[in-house]
Amino acid sequence: MSRPITLFTGQWADLPLEDICRKASDFGYQGLELACWGDHFEVNKATADRGYAAGRRDLLDRYDLQCHAISAHLVGQAICDRIDQRHRAILPPHVWGDGDPAGVNRRAAEDLKNTARAAQQFGVSVVNGFTGSSIWPLLYSFPPVPESMLDEGYRQFADRFNPILDVFGECGVRFALEVHPTEIAFDIITARRALDALDNREEFGFNFDPSHLIWQGVDPVEFIREFPDRIYHVHIKDAIVKLNGRSGILGSHLNFGDPRRGWDFRSPGRGGVNFEEIIRALNQAKYDGPLSVEWEDSGMDREHGAREACEFVKKLDFEPSAVAFDAAFAES
Repeated sequence: MSRPITLFTGQWADLPLEDICRKASDFGYQGLELACWGDHFEVNKATADRGYAAGRRDLLDRYDLQCHAISAHLVGQAICDRIDQRHRAILPPHVWGDGDPAGVNRRAAEDLKNTARAAQQFGVSVVNGFTGSSIWPLLYSFPPVPESMLDEGYRQFADRFNPILDVFGECGVRFALEVHPTEIAFDIITARRALDALDNREEFGFNFDPSHLIWQGVDPVEFIREFPDRIYHVHIKDAIVKLNGRSGILGSHLNFGDPRRGWDFRSPGRGGVNFEEIIRALNQAKYDGPLSVEWEDSGMDREHGAREACEFVKKLDFEPSAVAFDAAFAES
């Protein structure tokens, strides 16, 4: 199937884009999934200057790198979230503004619309990202959570995202939610509910990332089987559950990398994700887009890990069979 192997630049946004282009090419990647932060892909510059997107393409071309998607996780998070001081650290100044929560929500929504327009200029058809969620804090039902509060959260999500998706549709671009804790969809059941809230409109699908499912006890293969036509992009990212009787699955208010955590992210192939079955499920779903390494492992040097991950994915990927293995015995 020859899926392109790309590297998501979100964890490398401390480096100028040309530096990560040079490194990714040396590591063996065929392309980059550009983060809309750092200097990698700046949406406000792309919408103000029609030459900006062409300049980004020229830079990628110099290193023989493709780009099939850009990613707007940070701005997307602020669309449905209840805004607080944490968001200031992840948002660009023009979105944070004076920090008034309602204003931040509105400006984030407008920025995501502009991201669709910038993606169209850049020649990519997928924007990956987050949605945020006003109801994530209601995850544990105590004090008891009335169903009406959850219904209102999904209505708010639809009210805020439908106008955004209208722009995506006009631009011929699709939004791929990375199903993830703190988002409106974080497992199979909530992903289905999010689609239902939007009347299953085609502009909205998923950036499949198994690392956010496995530690919850959700089989990533079942996610692909549930939504084969909504997998718009794929992250290759691993995680491991390492409960020892002292830690809990909720993370214990310990940051990533703390050895006391009950689970953590790992370099691809070094955690608990069964990537073999994922590739087989993606083949059955006829997914032929990028396999994008989102590299996160607090216990490993990132350059070592990114190079190793590229080799891992090259060995991992394979095309489905075009003929049954026992076809020789079929009746003529």
